[in-house]
Amino acid sequence: MGTHLITGAGSGIGAALARRLAERGEELWLLARDVGRAKELAERFPGARTLVGDLANPEKLDWAFGKQALPERLDSLQHIAGVIELGAVGDLPARAWQRQLAVNLVAPAEITRLLLPLVRVARGDVVFVNSGAGLNANANWGGYAASKHGLKALADALRAEEHGNGVRVTSVYPGRTATPMQESTHQQEGKDYDASQWIDPESVATAILAAIDLPRDAEMKDVVVRPGR
Repeated sequence: MGTHLITGAGSGIGAALARRLAERGEELWLLARDVGRAKELAERFPGARTLVGDLANPEKLDWAFGKQALPERLDSLQHIAGVIELGAVGDLPARAWQRQLAVNLVAPAEITRLLLPLVRVARGDVVFVNSGAGLNANANWGGYAASKHGLKALADALRAEEHGNGVRVTSVYPGRTATPMQESTHQQEGKDYDASQWIDPESVATAILAAIDLPRDAEMKDVVVRPGR
């Protein structure tokens, strides 16, 4: 069985993926923003290991990881955590841009830098759960879309750099998915939220599993998952 590190395992797509991998008997390492959250994840996923690191402060991740045990190898590194703050370019303050860029882009880049040697050992997969906003930017989505467009560029560059090392890189672009983040997005948009109208997180987890389970003679580069209802 493989070893997998997941950010964002506390809810939504990350939780669905963690559960599915745990059911398969895989070894899980779950990133938590603080010790309290790490305890919650350990209780929710018995047998899982936890790492503590705040994605909102990516410059501190190197120090944080240096103080904790790390796996010897990673068969997959799953970047699933994210934040969203909507607003027109004319209204969105710098702190909103900085927070979204830190969590959605800079932290995945830094975590990848720090853990890439472990992925190389396993000739594993790096998966970036992006967004439809990473392909098209709409009004009031500038800050979030910019962070996700940057995440696409990060994935594309990493794929080109690591192909020779046997590391596969996949970007997954879900449409609106029934997660707590989506509920918050609807609140920001002033819309009623009906989870039944959107993609089940389990469906996105299935797409991710398809990418990492693919035989090693092939690679899924970009996976677009759209609502089927």
